[in-house]
Amino acid sequence: MKAAVVWEAAKPMTIEDVTIFKPKNREVIVNTAYAGICHSDLHLQDGTFPHPMPFIPGHECSGIVEAVGEDVTYVKPGDHVVGCLSTFCGSCSQCLTGHPNLCESTEIKLPWGVARRYSLNGQNVHQSSSLSAFAEQMLVHENSLVKIDKEVPLDRAALVGCGVLTGIGAVIHAAKVEAGSTVAVIGCGGVGLSVISGARIAGAGRIIAIDRLDSKLALARELGATDTINASDKDVVAEVIEMTKGGVQYSFEALGLQQTAQNAFDMLRMGGTATILGMFKPGTKLTLEASFFMKDRKIQGSSMGSNRFRVDIPNLLNFYKQGRLDLDHLISDRIELHQINEGYQKLYTGAPVRQIIDFHL
Repeated sequence: MKAAVVWEAAKPMTIEDVTIFKPKNREVIVNTAYAGICHSDLHLQDGTFPHPMPFIPGHECSGIVEAVGEDVTYVKPGDHVVGCLSTFCGSCSQCLTGHPNLCESTEIKLPWGVARRYSLNGQNVHQSSSLSAFAEQMLVHENSLVKIDKEVPLDRAALVGCGVLTGIGAVIHAAKVEAGSTVAVIGCGGVGLSVISGARIAGAGRIIAIDRLDSKLALARELGATDTINASDKDVVAEVIEMTKGGVQYSFEALGLQQTAQNAFDMLRMGGTATILGMFKPGTKLTLEASFFMKDRKIQGSSMGSNRFRVDIPNLLNFYKQGRLDLDHLISDRIELHQINEGYQKLYTGAPVRQIIDFHL
């Protein structure tokens, strides 16, 4: 099968003929239909977050089941599926207490540095995020997949596997945004725009979108933002506090930058909650004024939207079918696998919302 392979950090990927192994116990082969290019893929490829080499990146994806191994009970050949990196075991303390996105199992997910599902010229190739979606096929554990309605377009379905799930999940599960409340979203990429969609679904009374690109702010308004701020020429915190007469009840940071995380906390009103979603460079530290916490202000993280993806993803796709969730506007470009390096370069401009690789399944 054809796959994009990272051989060295910050170097262009190559398209290779990779051998995919036969599925073992509870493993599934999926023919990849679409894969979204997420900023976290870039952080792995450029070495910001070290990864065993060589590896196949990609984690936001949809496809059709091709074959299953022994003891697979959840899917069968022909099923339409979405992959999610929140692979779960179902039996550890995190899974059993309703936090499968934080699964602690070292048996279901391949341990760090273990490569046994792909090879190239006799050399093992590592899997990324338990998926490796930038390939014509994926070999995964069945608990990395969720079945979906075959009526849902697979390109839209792919988006829900990461960016949309992270953004809306953070609103619903982590922050628990209340109807009528005021929300600020810093960063209007795929995740930030999904936060806006989630806030609209949750019934937020006011949704303030913050970004440096007018094109993204315009899209934010289409998806439900009531107010926009171009951060390139304004003091964002002062602007938000003035327009809300004291700050927001909920803020979301979707960029992974020290300054924007600080801004998310500083723009809270008393009793407010800041939720940090961006993928930060290792070693990044925040300095927060202690007195802010005395007025019940809180700051928290949310891993992949604190999801229960086998429940959440079908629900989100049902919202899409009902017209309550707009996924069509999130696809900014469709590319071929051989254009993967150009797609990564576009990420540096900040312009794309979500580029998707079309495998023409």
